[in-house]
Amino acid sequence: MNKLPNIKTHFADWYQSVVYDAELADQTPVRGCMVIRPYGYAIWERMQHILDLQFKKLGIQNAAFPLLIPLSFLQKEKEHVEGFAPEVAVVSHAGGKELEEPLVVRPTSETIIHTMFARWIHSWRDLPLKINQWCSVVRWEMRPRPFLRTSEFWWQEGHTAHETEEEARRMAEQMHQLYRVFMEEYLAMPVIAAAKPPHERFAGADETFTLEGCMQDGKALQMGTSHLISQDFARAFGITFQNRQEGISYPFLTSWGVSTRMIGGMIMTHGDQKGLIIPPKIAPVQVVIIPIFKAENRERVLEATRELAKQLHQVARITVDESDTETPGAKFYRWELKGVPLRVEIGMRDIDAGTVTVVDRPEGVKRLIQWTQVEQTVEDLLVEIQQKLFEKAKEHRAAQWVVTDETLAQFGHRLAENNGFYEVGWSGDEKAIVALKEFGGTIRCVLPTHQRKRCFYNGSESRYDIVVAKAY
Repeated sequence: MNKLPNIKTHFADWYQSVVYDAELADQTPVRGCMVIRPYGYAIWERMQHILDLQFKKLGIQNAAFPLLIPLSFLQKEKEHVEGFAPEVAVVSHAGGKELEEPLVVRPTSETIIHTMFARWIHSWRDLPLKINQWCSVVRWEMRPRPFLRTSEFWWQEGHTAHETEEEARRMAEQMHQLYRVFMEEYLAMPVIAAAKPPHERFAGADETFTLEGCMQDGKALQMGTSHLISQDFARAFGITFQNRQEGISYPFLTSWGVSTRMIGGMIMTHGDQKGLIIPPKIAPVQVVIIPIFKAENRERVLEATRELAKQLHQVARITVDESDTETPGAKFYRWELKGVPLRVEIGMRDIDAGTVTVVDRPEGVKRLIQWTQVEQTVEDLLVEIQQKLFEKAKEHRAAQWVVTDETLAQFGHRLAENNGFYEVGWSGDEKAIVALKEFGGTIRCVLPTHQRKRCFYNGSESRYDIVVAKAY
């Protein structure tokens, strides 16, 4: 059993160890790329399942688009190609020959999807068109970290076309709020749902809405985004439709997405010195049953364990660890590392007494429960753990949140040394963006409030309330 690095003093090392030791992912011979192992993928599948059902309720249909995109497609939209140029992987040879036109391994799919939209949209009756795809994309990463930043990562990307700007904005905002609810209700992660400043918008977007989570080390993690693309891409790709007045119009577009980065955020929000803590609603395994037996009573204990498993299967996603190659203590350690919300122990003493021992992962509290009450107890504890994780994450963020009218010269060194979220005022002076970099900070989002009176950079009158933080 390898001891994890100290979460308080070596957070980055702790994170990497948890990812690998809990068998969520593994490194590969391709720099910057990872393999998502079955346990990690099971978490992603839970996320996919929940989100996909919500998408379908909004009339969004799944489709699949090519991995390879002609380079000329990216060049049609100037801001888009400039935004992605440093991250793009290009295929120049295939089939033993040099290609007439290089192909880009998709960093995102706006260009190919909008090319197809131009074929499919003819009339206002074809709108709105709502498409999503689950896929991987490639953005060449210089400083990879598993789940947080990898050259290839898995995500969903939604793309829609609308008759009016109002409809498109409503769609972008609706997806922004859908993501917020998912992150808070399922991942038990409080997030700031707000707009990005202009310099942080998605390449080519008119507006970008972001979701920012606060990690245990006080750094920000962008958990997802939703973009109002408006008509620029429609013009670039020739997407037109006959409007209700029988004239020709360009549709208004949106795109939005979340990725396996959410797994990294979940780890860094809830984990502890023992490893993962997975919120029950998203946990692929909510309860692990561990039979404790000796050779002479093995079959009797396993029989009772299987009967208990049938009961609990009605109320939770369970697994039974019947292996006899590890001690019970080693099993406890392994399943704690994997973050399973509840552990149920059953041995001969429990069978004779008509009880089982239930242990919750976040607090390690042991409860001796009557066999007849175990189903209701498990149901109740899973709800309680989910809520407690969310409340604890909110308390941690509140402890890291600083509301101040100080200038960067006054708080910058605290930001550089101790991290944290700083709610400050900003005049919009772009020199502030460069000045922040000296302390490792960035403007994470623009809040909908206007309470700060003084610009954090130059002390002049503030125009925006913003959140400043260091980020992953």
